[in-house]
Parts: sequence; C-alpha cells; structure tokens
Amino acid sequence: MATALRKLSEEEISKVPDASNMCFGIVVSEWNSEVTNALLNGAVSTLEKHGALPENIHVKSVPGSFELIYGAHQMTLNGGYDAIIILGSVIRGETPHFDYICQGVTYGIARLNAKSEIPVVYGLLTTDTLEQAIDRAGGKLGNKGDECAIVAIKMAKF
Repeated sequence: MATALRKLSEEEISKVPDASNMCFGIVVSEWNSEVTNALLNGAVSTLEKHGALPENIHVKSVPGSFELIYGAHQMTLNGGYDAIIILGSVIRGETPHFDYICQGVTYGIARLNAKSEIPVVYGLLTTDTLEQAIDRAGGKLGNKGDECAIVAIKMAKF
C-alpha cells in the first residue's frame, strides 16, 4: 500500500489480474463526502481500468463510517460479489469519538473478513486533519480508493 515513503509502482499495477468477469460491491460513507467521493471515484476508475464492467460495480451509500460494517455485511449476504470495498474517512476531533469509531469499524470489518465467504477490503482513512485525508484521496500521497480496488481484484482472485 502507498505511504508517505512508497506509492504503488507501475510494475505492481501491471501485475493486477483481469477483472472483466468479476463483480464488486462498494459501500461508501456520506460523512466527509469531499474525501469519500474522491476515494469512490478512484476505486471505480481503477476497477474499470482493470476490466470490471460498470454494471458489475455496485455502489451503496451509508450515512457514516460506523455504518460501513452493516452495509458491507448486507452485501456479503445478498449480492453475489467477488469482493466488497468499504470507503470512509474519519478525521480526529477534540473528543474520543474518533478513537471509538476507528476501532469499531476496524474490528467490525476484520470480523467480517474472518467470517465471510468473500473479502471485504478496508478503505477507511483515519487522519488527524482534512488536509491529510485529501492527500490520501487523490492528493500528493495517491488515492487509497485506487489501492483498495487493486486489493479487491487480487483478493477476488485469491
């Protein structure tokens, strides 16, 4: 995955399997929509770039990041997907709410991965500032949505 020290290389991207016969579910949080819409655009364009048909990419919105767990769970039960991607953004505030949401979503998605028949890819940005989130949603540090799409394709092939 990309970090401040390392972004995905073109060589790594070229090794992504063909996704033309795959179906993906994406659950995206409406909270911090400036960030989550950019993540969503990155994920969808990357899936399509690797062959996924637009009609095989199903996007559902939930109000906030905590609801990503429920949305992803419903998709694992009802969709016939090869992989699910969750996309959200939690930005630290002045209260411990940030910690509870981040821990809850992380635990919930990890639990889904352990129990589900299909992979659920974790695309929750947990940043201190809006600027840090924007940097990771198409800014100077790349787009975590792109990375999640690549992970989803590779895990669907697993």
